Amino acid sequence: MFTGIITDIGTVAAVEMRGDMRARIACNYDMAGVDMGASIACDGICLTVVAKGMDWFEVDISAETLARTNIGANGWRSGQRINLERALRVGDELGGHIVSGHVDGIARVVGARDEGDSLRLSFEAPQGLARFIAPKGSVALNGTSLTVNEVEGNRFGVNLIPHTREVTTWGDVAEGDLVNLEIDTLARYVARLAEAG
Repeated sequence: MFTGIITDIGTVAAVEMRGDMRARIACNYDMAGVDMGASIACDGICLTVVAKGMDWFEVDISAETLARTNIGANGWRSGQRINLERALRVGDELGGHIVSGHVDGIARVVGARDEGDSLRLSFEAPQGLARFIAPKGSVALNGTSLTVNEVEGNRFGVNLIPHTREVTTWGDVAEGDLVNLEIDTLARYVARLAEAG
């Protein structure tokens, strides 16, 4: 489990196609404290550490993950920056919201404009996921816990404060970008209960 509070920005150092995709990610984590088999959210995707060095780790990315995330849509390229978060440990502060790292779909950035010191972004969500997104609810976008401002059909908006843009890859965002979307787990279960009732 994760919180959607980004703790490092990694850089894709290498990508290789084997049976699955293997990616090496350079990072600032003390890798001596990261176990083999540990989970690290990479742009919101829960991936398993399968190899590591002093300032890098490697992950395998399955065909299923490629099909459901922006890795398959955009491809990861050498030098690309990605948001990183290590798995939540018992006793850690829950600063964002509960995030599983299981991406539900891909959202597209359809608008970006300055609003005061913040950046107002508009997204288009896949039709099947839009009903789980509610004003003042939470979403994880590229692994970042964000609050939804407004919803209209399958479009929704968020504000990014300067701090968020500085400590994540959101400072690089542009219209047309495809981002990983994970809906709020609570919203999913509330919807299931409503259907059953």
